[in-house]
Amino acid sequence: MMKAIPIHQLKSRVSTGIEIKHFTPDGDMPREEETLGAHRDDHYLFFLLEGGSAALMIDFKEVHFEEGSLYYVLPGQVHHRIDHSIATGWFIAVDTLLIPPECREVFENKILLQLPVVLQEQPLTECRQLLNLLYAKYLEHNNNNFNMPVIYSLLQAFLGIVAGYFNEEGQPGAVASRPTALAGQFKKLLTTHLATHKSPSAYAEMMNVSEGYLNEVLKKITGFSVSQLILTEIMLEAKRLLYYSKLNVKEISHTLGYQDHTYFSRTFKKVENITPLEFRYKYLK
Repeated sequence: MMKAIPIHQLKSRVSTGIEIKHFTPDGDMPREEETLGAHRDDHYLFFLLEGGSAALMIDFKEVHFEEGSLYYVLPGQVHHRIDHSIATGWFIAVDTLLIPPECREVFENKILLQLPVVLQEQPLTECRQLLNLLYAKYLEHNNNNFNMPVIYSLLQAFLGIVAGYFNEEGQPGAVASRPTALAGQFKKLLTTHLATHKSPSAYAEMMNVSEGYLNEVLKKITGFSVSQLILTEIMLEAKRLLYYSKLNVKEISHTLGYQDHTYFSRTFKKVENITPLEFRYKYLK
């Protein structure tokens, strides 16, 4: 029986589109981390580490957090907890519909894996105070019909603050440029159409720009060409499926839009210097 990477749906736990938890050393972490292990989410995750340290594995990269770290995980990114035994902080799960478009532009414009932002004492204190107030209202919402508008307003304030920090981290003192906006648009299209569109010209056409211009923009921002970014994303998704699912190589190749699984296997080996099955056995042993 085929077993794909689990997708955790926020609506299975809450009906309000938001879930907030405070975690402490050796205390309770969000249940999803225990029950699903490595998985995707259909929603955003935000973390604020108040003290200690922690680590997550996100798309085959270890991301380490120190005190004051602010971080988010995008819908669709495969992740699982490595360690949080000495961590204190906040976990906020948010339905994509509650993320303002201008904030999503910042969060989703990262072509490569986003890195944590480490807050200094004053902004860390401000975020902590806001989350404490949000959490207090969140715990009351079942008993007070007027609390949900307050909760959503506080959430919007938090999201705006987070987006501001990540925007400053990427482009100090600057508004997102057209090249950066195009890079974000390309990433969204690539995520959506990866299985059906694999040529640079297809994405350039969808974005109403020339292939040469798109290539120039992405090389300037990421250091990689359009074709390299497409292939990198295909290989990343292939590795996700090989590691986290029970699909066989033929099923994975079809999932990724390759009708000829032998061609897919040759491409994988050419890029990764290892066959798909060798990759699976290497990482699962």
